[in-house]
Amino acid sequence: MRDALPDLQKKDVAAVGISPDKPAQQKKFDDKNGLGFPLLSDPDHSIAEAFGVWGEKKSFGKTSVGIIRSAFLIDENGRLTNCWYKISPKDTAPKLMDAL
Repeated sequence: MRDALPDLQKKDVAAVGISPDKPAQQKKFDDKNGLGFPLLSDPDHSIAEAFGVWGEKKSFGKTSVGIIRSAFLIDENGRLTNCWYKISPKDTAPKLMDAL
């Protein structure tokens, strides 16, 4: 997503990340990866639950409960226009750009 920010800004689109991590953890992640967009903290995963992205997932043959990587396009009126569930990081920006 970071690399797509200039193209998104040309289309007046703002990127925001949300995770259950605490702000200090998010800052470390942002410092390491130079995201260039805000990360919001959802430690009680209420936002994730509201968007249907908190649940059971499998990784490396193990089942756990946590965030299901997803992306959402929300228009200027606050309406969801596109939803991508179980999306890979490399596919997020191309899918978003195709939807604009």
